[in-house]
Amino acid sequence: MADIPLETLRHSTAHVMAAAVSRLFPDVQLDIGPATADGFYYDFELEHRFTPEDLPAIEKEMRRIVNARLPFTRLELSRDEAVKLLESRRQQYKLERLQDIPEGEAISFYECGDFIDLCRGPHLEHSGQIKAFKLLSIAGSYYRGIETNPMLQRLYGTAFRTKQELAEYLQGLAQARKRDHRKLGRELDLFSVAEAVGPGLICWHPNGARVRHIIETFWREAHYEHGYELLYTPHIGRAELWRRSGHLDFYRDAMYAPMDIDDQEYFVKPMNCPFHIQVYQTRSRSYRELPLRWAELGTVYRYEKGGVLHGLLRVRGFTQDDAHIICTPEQIEDEIREVLRFSLFMWHSFGFDDVKAYLATRPEKAVGEPERWEQAQRSLEKAIETEGLDCEVDEGGGAFYGPKIDLKIRDALGREWQTTTIQFDFNLPERFDMTYVGTDGARHRPYMVHRALLGSLERFFGILIEHYAGAFPLWLAPEQVRLLPLSDRFIPYARKVADRLRTEHLRVAVDAEADTVGAKIRRGRNQRVPYLLIVGEREAEAETVAVRSRNRGDEGPCPVQTFVARVLQEIAEKK
Repeated sequence: MADIPLETLRHSTAHVMAAAVSRLFPDVQLDIGPATADGFYYDFELEHRFTPEDLPAIEKEMRRIVNARLPFTRLELSRDEAVKLLESRRQQYKLERLQDIPEGEAISFYECGDFIDLCRGPHLEHSGQIKAFKLLSIAGSYYRGIETNPMLQRLYGTAFRTKQELAEYLQGLAQARKRDHRKLGRELDLFSVAEAVGPGLICWHPNGARVRHIIETFWREAHYEHGYELLYTPHIGRAELWRRSGHLDFYRDAMYAPMDIDDQEYFVKPMNCPFHIQVYQTRSRSYRELPLRWAELGTVYRYEKGGVLHGLLRVRGFTQDDAHIICTPEQIEDEIREVLRFSLFMWHSFGFDDVKAYLATRPEKAVGEPERWEQAQRSLEKAIETEGLDCEVDEGGGAFYGPKIDLKIRDALGREWQTTTIQFDFNLPERFDMTYVGTDGARHRPYMVHRALLGSLERFFGILIEHYAGAFPLWLAPEQVRLLPLSDRFIPYARKVADRLRTEHLRVAVDAEADTVGAKIRRGRNQRVPYLLIVGEREAEAETVAVRSRNRGDEGPCPVQTFVARVLQEIAEKK
């Protein structure tokens, strides 16, 4: 089993699932069933609506097929033979998929018992090689991903080489469900998606907005310290701007419908870069001014299909931590190294230490001179080497307008998230005829680098919630300290201590509800408050607080000033 590719194992298990569904529901229409990064799925059309109660029955039928050790047999048919076979089985979706196969390319089917499927393969030798699988969930999916097409039913599952691997994966899924940012977003009152506002558009609640403010403040201060200047640009721009940038030619499907203003077409911006270029072109630029590092927390809007929207992780309106570096060719290596160092500083500050680089190189079709591509790619490679990062090379995976580095981080559950992008662009400087005056007095084309560190604030916040399971570190917590008076007569002392803490800019609340202290402690713990300070008669007389830490439990009495000093140090260290 160790030498069987996981993708082949999962794809074969998807076929076994489709065979089981076909046995249980003979009138089912089949579409596709690929392997995925985490498992597999298959899309079906049938009158019966799947429910979670159907999954055990389908799994039982799958085990029968597995135990029968049925061979996967490849058949190659002519196009006419394939059409006749699919028509005889009344598989309309498969007939349409057949039309996608170019003339002259082999048309293959795989047979497993009484089940036969249009598929290029490869597959296992027989079904008995499937040792550990589990059906996970049910979802809807538009045929071919087009919203005007019929809605199919999608069954998700996973498969592993051993039962132990499967058990570990399922345990990880259980942990992920507990950490689901949508669930925690409701419990901790962080954000919501209101139906009246629209899907994919986030409303930040006070607790979430507080964390966002902390992130943005840290982000801005760090950018100033690293030599950036900040820009603010409009949310809309004239159609001619997007036509010149190429967005109307290449990105139109992701842009929202135009609006008419003074007989001119305007579009809501999907990106910030054309605006930054307009700032650059307000006057002639000299080599003495370069490099320019311009950053913006710019809110953009991009159309995403309803079926892929997912809480904070896939949205239609988001704020990008965007920046553009404009420099001379001689400066580019130093600039890329600085961006990479800055990126790692940001990720370490937020508690992510497992970072990996992916380098995407020149594709077959590309703009810009080959020597520029070589220099750009070399500068990316040197930056990765200098920082000692693990790196994978994606040959030919760059955009047509430039090579790039993507950074991926691992969270507390070991899941990988694509975050930072450092992207060369040889296209926009040409389209907008960007120039600077060089040492020779002539005009030269600058290098331009697009750079996002966190990606978007919405997606980053979703990752952050799940990484910390809602228990944000002290410096990020929306509420850092909560005072719990033992009775109403100690509320004035609790408020006095709270006022003292606020003078140090700590985020403090007083729980003055008429509850027992046990109920107050449970409430504070459920809301992930880092420090709960219990105050009663002894504390009021001695001007102390009884400290309960989220991480260390009951720590006993502590003078107020000592507690303040300790907390301020913890915040400064960003533990």
